[in-house]
Amino acid sequence: MESEIKGKVVAITGASSGIGKAIALLLAKQGAKVVLGARRSDRLEEIVDFISKNDGQAVYAVTDVKSRRDLNSLVQLACDTYGRLDVMINNAGMSELSLIEELDVDGWEEMIDVNFKGTLYGIVAAIPVFREQGSGHIINIISTSGIKIVPMQGVYAATKNAVRTLSEGLRQESNGRWRVTGISPGVVQTEFVDNLKNAQIRDVIKEKMQTLAISPDAIASAVSFAIGQPSNIDVGDIVIRPSAQD
Repeated sequence: MESEIKGKVVAITGASSGIGKAIALLLAKQGAKVVLGARRSDRLEEIVDFISKNDGQAVYAVTDVKSRRDLNSLVQLACDTYGRLDVMINNAGMSELSLIEELDVDGWEEMIDVNFKGTLYGIVAAIPVFREQGSGHIINIISTSGIKIVPMQGVYAATKNAVRTLSEGLRQESNGRWRVTGISPGVVQTEFVDNLKNAQIRDVIKEKMQTLAISPDAIASAVSFAIGQPSNIDVGDIVIRPSAQD
């Protein structure tokens, strides 16, 4: 797979930690040129420095996926630095868990803005480049929460299923001009739950993660697999979760 990945220019949102960071490190090791976007500049700088010191190629831009301008700037950075963009990985996401009847409208809007609109903005930024090149690859990081619906995840799952539907629509409309992959992780050991407002829920999930969660490296490997396929093969959907997950 390395021969298919080497030299490709890959933009990644949410790249400062967790799944995004793992993707960046693996792809850079495999010879990709990675363009990292996230809000925490200090972490991005550390990752780029590590990749550079290990003979990889990486640049970063502070990126809030709620800003269409930021996503356009991230793609422009890829083109200005490396001359093209081969893969856009829409990885940034967030969650607020609560019963729908609690009416956490602020939390709902944040999830819609980050999980769904942030993915749309990534697609909007990348597609003009892909059209000009005649090729490209969109990878959307979704979630198993959209496959098995459980209480307190209704709106979060809805945003992820919106991305799932969007991905399939984009794939069909592309008519082979670009590839589209949806990857749905299960429980993964990341900082994803750290910002949950409900401390009780946060503590329960963290305890569950200690015994169940898989490494973000497993998701990075799935991303690498999808990118590494020959250009005429589109890996549409990958579900990757702990073997013991319900």
